[in-house]
Amino acid sequence: MIGRYAPSPSGDLHFGNLRTALLSWLFARHDGGGFVLRVEDVDTARSSMASAERQLEDLAAIGLDWDGDPLYQSTRSDAYAAALASLDTYPCYCSRKEILEASRAPHAVPGSYPGTCRNGGTFKEGKAPSTRLRATVSSFTVQDFFAGVYTGEVDDMILRRGDGDWAYNLAVVVDDAFQGVTQVVRGDDLLSSAPRQAYLASLLGLPPVEYVHVPLVLNASGQRLAKRDGAVTLRDLPLDFVRDELARSIGLQPASPAGLLEQFDPAALPREPVVFHDPR
Repeated sequence: MIGRYAPSPSGDLHFGNLRTALLSWLFARHDGGGFVLRVEDVDTARSSMASAERQLEDLAAIGLDWDGDPLYQSTRSDAYAAALASLDTYPCYCSRKEILEASRAPHAVPGSYPGTCRNGGTFKEGKAPSTRLRATVSSFTVQDFFAGVYTGEVDDMILRRGDGDWAYNLAVVVDDAFQGVTQVVRGDDLLSSAPRQAYLASLLGLPPVEYVHVPLVLNASGQRLAKRDGAVTLRDLPLDFVRDELARSIGLQPASPAGLLEQFDPAALPREPVVFHDPR
């Protein structure tokens, strides 16, 4: 068993991010497995080394440890290029607005790519095309620890953006295999992306992972917790408060990481979203 946590370095981790990191660590270490980190900095416009360093410091501060050095996606372009070359792809010149409008058509799946450029897109002067997968299925089935058998939509997903940055779906699949990850613990808002990633892994001949999609942390208004909600990061709050609240949020008594491991039972994890209240 090898678990992982893979934050995007676009700002400090908030309480919900830290909770998911702790759960990823607990699931992996509970089974005596390994735990690795990955810095998902493929989005060059939003990522920064300073943010990555602060995130790693915060993970260590709440008591998490990991095996080996963190993997930075910005160093992995050759691996993504090799994977891309092995897939059936095509260039796409569609804008986000065009895709959104097309997905509003009758019988279309909202937000999905309708295949506009699949058989030859319209060249647009001065616009670099994105690269899309030519998918041969419309859905794929995965197994999730909590959701059970889950079947979700698969479309002609973007693998490389027009600006040259690698798409998340390709990078995460390639890097999970490279790091030997066998279990992916993350927020349940990402459950719908699991079939796409599992399908892509199958095309690349990579081993499947076990998915564990956990409930999100919400703000007082019942919306997904975000940095805009105020004092929600470790830098804003007392360390002891955050450690204790993280334990309570997963149904455990506050303790050291070793003490949390002794208490942790994956099957007993609360299934309802957690509401975070600013203590000030």
